[in-house]
Amino acid sequence: MTTHTSSPNPDAGRNASPYLYGEEAAAVADVLQSGQYGHTEVTERFEQKVAEFLGVRDAVALTSGTAALHTALLAAGIGPGQEVIVPSMTFCATVQAVLAVGATPRFADIDPATLCVTDRLVMDSLTDKTAAVMPVPFGGRAVNLNPIRKELADRDIAIVEDAAHAFGSRNGTRRVGATGDLTCFSFGPIKNLTCGQGGIIVPRTRTEADTIRRIQMLGVVQSQAERGQTTNYQVDSFGLRYQMSGINAAIGLAQLDHFEKTETTRRALWRAYRRALVSLDDVRLVDVDVDRTVPHLCQDLIPNRDEVHARLRARGIGVGVHYPPNHLQPAFAQWRRNLPATEQAGHEVLTLPFHQHLTEADIDQVVTAFGQALTEARTTPHDGQPQQ
Repeated sequence: MTTHTSSPNPDAGRNASPYLYGEEAAAVADVLQSGQYGHTEVTERFEQKVAEFLGVRDAVALTSGTAALHTALLAAGIGPGQEVIVPSMTFCATVQAVLAVGATPRFADIDPATLCVTDRLVMDSLTDKTAAVMPVPFGGRAVNLNPIRKELADRDIAIVEDAAHAFGSRNGTRRVGATGDLTCFSFGPIKNLTCGQGGIIVPRTRTEADTIRRIQMLGVVQSQAERGQTTNYQVDSFGLRYQMSGINAAIGLAQLDHFEKTETTRRALWRAYRRALVSLDDVRLVDVDVDRTVPHLCQDLIPNRDEVHARLRARGIGVGVHYPPNHLQPAFAQWRRNLPATEQAGHEVLTLPFHQHLTEADIDQVVTAFGQALTEARTTPHDGQPQQ
């Protein structure tokens, strides 16, 4: 590994960053010039193209990944008095979606090698109030849902997958989302595929797809075109304004045209990190099963994480923490459980800069600084005096 003495490349100073292929602006301009900015045929084309990419019958585009989670839980009939099993090691949006439908989060622990839930950990969290399980393919790595399905086969419990990190990843030979469960994706600014902001739900049935579309249309029965032909319209259920605009969908369509390159690039960057990190002691790279994953994050578990984080930030390296455990957050403290693997990971996990603007030279520079920070943290106690 080459040692760099110059200041970090600005790309290494960002933990994550959107990546555009150059056609998104023109696609948005076309929508703006059309005068139709809301949910339009552009949105419907995006839905169709995502469904084709995933190998599924239908997909419904929404305003965000959080909106997708909220709507999916509503469509699955989850509500007050019920519990939803969620890993504590996830973005808080997963938990907030559970609260939004009036249900209660039941936090589950994780496999420390993958930061994902397993069937055993799901079953350890099961109660007589469990109505849904929300697995999270952390960092993009697919969760093996088959054992979870098998364990839940004789129970009326929905699987609602929060696949915000995992667009393009595979579960076996199929893409995440094509496994027959209710699946939600996020297309926020720094996701593997971005719409600027947006999300999508893969429904399980045509009836469920209709329910999701009704919810995202504020419970209105008629389509926008049908409403234009009448002096009245009918609202027959609860709903929310969650339709993706044609502007956002146009960005997603342009991104999807280049997704093969996205897959290749993100895997190559993750492998470059893996090669470079082998030389560092006390570093365990979180396993994303890179051959089947389009990685969203590159994470390590290390001792002295907070001190290493501060030292790298002082060097201009854009490290982060994904995520502080949710069961330790003040907003969710009433549902706190003993989750030893999650709490250990919460103290040790460090997210390295990971986005498509990086080069392998940038990664080499990040890892060199990482090694120096680890050495300094190991030899300098908190009182500032060198260890004997």
